[in-house]
Amino acid sequence: MRTFRVGRLLSALFLFTSLSSAWPWPPSVQDFDGLIYPRQDRESASDTSPAETARPSPTPADDAAGTPAPTKAAGTKSTGSTKAAKGGTSKTKGAATKTSSVDARLPPGGVNMITPSALAQTSYYKVGDYVTFAWNYTSLSIEPSKIDVFVSCQANSATYTISNNASFEPTGNVVWDTKPEASGTAPLLTETYTLIIHDASKEVTSIPQAGHLGSYNQFQFGMYTPQPYTPLSGWKCATCSGALSTMDQQALKFMLGMCMITVLSCTWFAGGFGALF
Repeated sequence: MRTFRVGRLLSALFLFTSLSSAWPWPPSVQDFDGLIYPRQDRESASDTSPAETARPSPTPADDAAGTPAPTKAAGTKSTGSTKAAKGGTSKTKGAATKTSSVDARLPPGGVNMITPSALAQTSYYKVGDYVTFAWNYTSLSIEPSKIDVFVSCQANSATYTISNNASFEPTGNVVWDTKPEASGTAPLLTETYTLIIHDASKEVTSIPQAGHLGSYNQFQFGMYTPQPYTPLSGWKCATCSGALSTMDQQALKFMLGMCMITVLSCTWFAGGFGALF
């Protein structure tokens, strides 16, 4: 068995020797230069592009005539001027204004009163006191930068400014001094007034846009002027009288008439049955 393994090893060695001697190897080591190439660096290969290699060198005649240097072919490296141009383009794009689009189906922005509550009944304030208004905004997509708050009275066609060009806050709050010397306009009447809140950059009559604050004029309140004090001894009731009023007299006549009808009716029925005789 061991002799058989040695025989197989010798046969394989003999076969390898025969193949090596029959292979057409070059006669000398110098002939290997055509078969084996040296390593080539990437930087040296990338620095010299085919377009630059094929570019002809300028002649003395071209230099004297001032012929401009030929431009590089497509795919070559960008020069400093090209980079500067690209940088300028990017700056121009960055300086463009940013616009926000609002869905036209959205409702205009509104106001929800907090003080006084929108669910409360009509509020009345005395002329000369401080009146506080507080509110927040609803359905507001684009916030205004400034707002105006004023009060309007239809009876005297007067407008009383409470706040002008006030900074926008998510929850608005103003205090109105109703003293005559503080308002500086027409005196306040005992009438109904309307609170108006709107964007300072727009007119009060402007059509409200979707998501923008429209003019709010839904809250009304009353103002009254107190009467001067009068002592009880000097007070007289202008509508009072010692005599009975017309309605009181009619009610008394009706009661007396019904009493007489009742007495007569009872007497007649009782006489018919012979109860009284």
